[in-house]
Amino acid sequence: MDNLQRKPEMAALDSVNVTNETALKAKEDYSGLRESEAVNTNCNKNEQKKTNSLNIGYCCIKRKGSGGWNSASLLLVNQGLATLAFFGVGVNLVLFLNRVIGQDNAAAANSVSKWTGTVYLCSLVGAFLSDSYWGRYLTCAIFQLIFVLGLVLLSLSSWLFLIKPEGCGDGELICNPSSPISIVIFYLAMYLVAFGYGGHQPTIATFGADQFDENHPKERISKGAFFCYFYFALNVGSLFSNTILVYYEDTGKWTLGFWVSTGSAILALLSFLLGSPAYRYIKPCGNPLPRVAQVFVAAARKWKEVLDDDDVLYEVDGSESAIKGSRKILHSNEFDVLICTGIYRQILVPLAGRLSGNSKGLTELQRMGIGLIIGMLAMVAAGVTEVERLKRVIPEEHISSLSIFWQIPQYVLVGASEVFMYVGQLEFFNGQAPDGIKSFGSSLCMASISLGNYVSSMLVNMVMGITARGNRPGWIPDDLNSGHMDRFYFLIAVLTAADFVVYVFCAKWYKCINLEAVDDKECQREGQREEEVLSRV
Repeated sequence: MDNLQRKPEMAALDSVNVTNETALKAKEDYSGLRESEAVNTNCNKNEQKKTNSLNIGYCCIKRKGSGGWNSASLLLVNQGLATLAFFGVGVNLVLFLNRVIGQDNAAAANSVSKWTGTVYLCSLVGAFLSDSYWGRYLTCAIFQLIFVLGLVLLSLSSWLFLIKPEGCGDGELICNPSSPISIVIFYLAMYLVAFGYGGHQPTIATFGADQFDENHPKERISKGAFFCYFYFALNVGSLFSNTILVYYEDTGKWTLGFWVSTGSAILALLSFLLGSPAYRYIKPCGNPLPRVAQVFVAAARKWKEVLDDDDVLYEVDGSESAIKGSRKILHSNEFDVLICTGIYRQILVPLAGRLSGNSKGLTELQRMGIGLIIGMLAMVAAGVTEVERLKRVIPEEHISSLSIFWQIPQYVLVGASEVFMYVGQLEFFNGQAPDGIKSFGSSLCMASISLGNYVSSMLVNMVMGITARGNRPGWIPDDLNSGHMDRFYFLIAVLTAADFVVYVFCAKWYKCINLEAVDDKECQREGQREEEVLSRV
């Protein structure tokens, strides 16, 4: 009888030991509470098959077997190949419109500016669908497929209709006039490319950041490094396009260049799909617009409301104010921005980190400010180079004897400006956006580029409209030797300086948000509750 009574007690003790071991194991494997659709989670695999969906609920992220650099590396490869494909079309588009379609320099530049602006404007559409309904993975897959279809149509239209006779568009052999229907097909293909590439760009960056758990110390550092490698992958892809593909396209082999871009886009899509079993997935949080609108409506209604206790303006006790899978924005301290000059990020950041005690070295706002300064200097360098080029023009040959090495300073400065501005913007918009609109935050970075392209198109029209009066050639004529591109560069430098002044005021008033951290114990409890629920189904 005693033995019979002891057996349940021993079984209970074994159960407690198993539970403790499970909790300890969970503490090692799980971190960062998120509303997740990760295939590699502690959720029941049978339930996953039963739902036939990646949306498997409210789970903790399991670091082993999912996410991390293994998944992020595939996304970096995807970014490099997709960028190669995109710039393989875009980098020589002005020449294509001029030599093949028959547009003049100003019209071709305006067309490219509008097209590029559309590329980045489409990022808002992709980000909205990603955050609200489709999720990051599905959004990337669909828009990359559209990107591939656009490139296939562009390659076919160029091969069948536009490049006639074969080899035309090399600067010597003139192409036959294109029919209206072939022009329509060409622009349809180009804007499919714009829609596909722009739609997935902010989402792929955010999806890559999702592969790292910012509540885990090592992965938090890796997440910051990911944006740097993301920019590096972008430049590796564009380097191939700007060297090898440009050479072949400039010699009239446009169709070959477009087909290479198409093949690169297909490889990019395949590399993205290859990592599907190992990615970490975040469920979309629904349409954020009503939630944002509620803030403005509530603020308008209670504009003159005065309360005795200021805390009630910010905090609601309990969980009724929480959005599942998201974190709260904590109170912010006043943020002052120090603008200074610097050099390449990998050299400056460690030095600044040791001096300031900030692990990031320079804040995102400081990096963007430095990027503006360097960009202004790049335009000044470009203007000086153009002045020297015009001085050395040989009238009979319509060429300049100026060495091409004069262009090195301006391109070095442009590259440095992009390092500070682009990476800083990516980290800023991704880090400062709430969890439910991370992709939308990244899309704002690209939307700013879109706005710049539209302003550029408008600026070119205004400059030509003013400077070409009275039968004058203007600053940007077809024959640049009779124009004044140097003055246009100096004008952009002045506008950049004015932009920098406005930026300093805005950055000084901005207050960075802080997101609450997620407790590992809470994550363990949530994972255990998830297992209990699924085990009962």
